[in-house]
Amino acid sequence: MSITPKLNRFDLSMIVISLVVGMGIFAAPGEVAISSSNPLLYFGAWFFGGAVSLCGALTFAEIGARYPTTGGFYKVFSYCFHPAFAFMINWILVISNAASVAAVALIGAEYINPIIMPASLQNGTGIRIMTITPVLVLYVINFLGIKMSARTQNVLTIFKIAMIVVLCGAVFKSHLTMGTYNAIKTVVDSPFSLSTFGVSLIAVFFTYGGYQQTINFGGDIINAKTNIPKAIFAGMVTVISLYLLINFAYYSVLGIGGLQHKTALAATLAGAIFGTVGYKIISLLMFVSVLAFINVNIMANPRVYYAMAEDGILPGRFKKVNQQTQVQEFGLSFFVAVVLIILFFVGSFQKILSYVMFFDTIGLSTAAVTIFILRKKTRHLNQTDIYTMKWYPVLPIIFIASYWFVTVNIFIENPLAAVICSCAFLVGLIIYFITKRSQKPIIIP
Repeated sequence: MSITPKLNRFDLSMIVISLVVGMGIFAAPGEVAISSSNPLLYFGAWFFGGAVSLCGALTFAEIGARYPTTGGFYKVFSYCFHPAFAFMINWILVISNAASVAAVALIGAEYINPIIMPASLQNGTGIRIMTITPVLVLYVINFLGIKMSARTQNVLTIFKIAMIVVLCGAVFKSHLTMGTYNAIKTVVDSPFSLSTFGVSLIAVFFTYGGYQQTINFGGDIINAKTNIPKAIFAGMVTVISLYLLINFAYYSVLGIGGLQHKTALAATLAGAIFGTVGYKIISLLMFVSVLAFINVNIMANPRVYYAMAEDGILPGRFKKVNQQTQVQEFGLSFFVAVVLIILFFVGSFQKILSYVMFFDTIGLSTAAVTIFILRKKTRHLNQTDIYTMKWYPVLPIIFIASYWFVTVNIFIENPLAAVICSCAFLVGLIIYFITKRSQKPIIIP
């Protein structure tokens, strides 16, 4: 059963924004501020991260245009390298993406629990209830069909963008200054060093990541070769603008000291501007915006399973598609189950961050390398109207080098996480060869 294209450019642009703007921007700035107590270093990390992410987005835009297919993030590895390498990278990235969804759900719970939960349920059981519930609700919505998922995504994304713009606009209209609110003593400024800058980029790149999953929708997009690059570019320009705007708002009111000591940053910002009522309203709205990130990941990740099942690495049930709804019912259920399992065993955003980013930096930088191979294998497309990035090969080289710089810093900062993640990649390679060896050869009479 094949997948029929049903999503247009606007749908994909909203998907790009939602894949990137999870809840990281409402928690990660605090992590960045801890590593970058100097305001210049803090904003430098966000500007640099935005520039590198734009280089990556343009790289993946051309990859998606040259090789548009369902489960593209898996398929491009298989096409350019080897199916074994494709499985090794993607099997763990799917788990990593599930962990990202879990991390975002946990951030959402930090916002909503103090508002609606009694004191006895502020931790433990209360956290689990408020993380698992939205996952299950969106699981049901996605089961109704890909177009229903896309409509839900469009509404949630527009809502999230409007909320950020209104919140930031209120800062410029407000009488508040950093001095009138920031009563928390800032940690002493630290001198610039590459290692400090590298550590601050871990949270920055986590917050900017996600756009690469857009190429998984290659089989769902109408006129994919044109719409994928345009949607990625439009989406990422919007994201970078929103991130710089809200970071300026955080700093203007909270200062570096306030950023270092706060978790629910957007609600704290609203509380400073609008008072207690504003704090509560924004906390509720932030929880609603969690749904957008969870929903888009539930949409995207089963498409990778589809591609793996096409290559015979996963059982055939992973590529079964309901022709009426265009939903991979088994693959969708499997991904949601992984998210729920992670939520049961991991209880904090910080614990997830290093593991997720080690997987992502290796996966994304290696995927970007495929552009050099695709350029050679798809030379015949150069004579068509296909999207081709400017300043090649400088842009992909900047992206790849930056992500490997962060990978090294994760290894230095958290060597245990790096070792565990490296072993996980190796396990994926072993699983691939065991699976291939156990497959029965097809005998043609």
